[in-house]
Amino acid sequence: MPLLRIRTQIEDRPGRLAVLTAALAERGANILGLSVQVDAEGVVDEFVVDVRRGGAWPRELAAAIEAAGGRHTTVVPARPHELIDEPTRALTLAARLRTDPRSLPRALAELLRADSAAWVSGAAALREPGPDGRHDADAPRSFELLVPVGPLRAVRLRRAGLPFTATEAARADALVRAALPADEPRPTSRRVLLRDGTEIVVRPLERRDGAAVQAMHERCSQASRRARYFSAKPSLPQRALDLFCEPAYGLTLVAEGPDGSILALAHLVHVLDPGVAEPAFLVEDAWQGRGLGRMLTDLLLVLGRDRGLVELRASVLADNARMRRLLTGVGGRIRHTDDPAVVEIRVRLDGRAARAAAASPGARVPLAG
Repeated sequence: MPLLRIRTQIEDRPGRLAVLTAALAERGANILGLSVQVDAEGVVDEFVVDVRRGGAWPRELAAAIEAAGGRHTTVVPARPHELIDEPTRALTLAARLRTDPRSLPRALAELLRADSAAWVSGAAALREPGPDGRHDADAPRSFELLVPVGPLRAVRLRRAGLPFTATEAARADALVRAALPADEPRPTSRRVLLRDGTEIVVRPLERRDGAAVQAMHERCSQASRRARYFSAKPSLPQRALDLFCEPAYGLTLVAEGPDGSILALAHLVHVLDPGVAEPAFLVEDAWQGRGLGRMLTDLLLVLGRDRGLVELRASVLADNARMRRLLTGVGGRIRHTDDPAVVEIRVRLDGRAARAAAASPGARVPLAG
């Protein structure tokens, strides 16, 4: 009974997984393992199956899955040792790395079932990964993933047949951070210059900032508050301020003007998808159009990479032209949602461009301009 690994993209709505599993069962494929991952185009389901005698062959299975609603389906051989419990395997690899950090490339290859892994440094560690340019009709295509380890240093993973997903990139980064010493912490406060030369201080939000944040919120127009919260909130509830200060919620930055007043808020909000965070902004009207939003966006991109994120996803009102321009200007791709008044913009942080596709509905933190 051959073992096969099957990967396909599906619509993220109730019942789709049941249709796929029924299609596999009808063709003699017994599911031994299942994982759900996220990638640039949505949800990716991965199955490990054994095919009973007389069951369908890989091409027939792929065709059946596509007919059942799967997209970009790939079927490759699997090995028995790949059936080990995933959390157990990751913890075992992390324990090995603590005693032998030099084995990092090999551990990452085992984690993601890559065919090869090697250290790269210098400019090669910054090169955008992607599919192998060579094409052979008789051989599966080869894909790459660069896993950052330090400044100008990374591990390059290669794998035939299966592209690396955003979830896998997040798993690799988590293994690196769990097993290796952390870098020196970056300064928590920094001074930056806007286009007109105005000096702004950007730092994490503190609980003592409550009154100043509330005052900034009240100075914002209804249009700005609507763009941020999807409703023109007249005031910011205390529970929201408390939440913004909680590390479990994410990271909230404030921008201080020359007189010490708060001019803007910028958030990186944790979501359930691995390696993903939701950005959100509120910039006081008088300071819009001066480069403050772009500066905060660039900073969130840097901090997101530092935190091991592979993608930022922002929900934006469709008529918020300012934020659409801002996020597409840093590589974001617009995806339509079931609500015609809202679009989702995804910005990849791991060097791989997100491709536009139909988005599935979900709870998101609104973004403002």
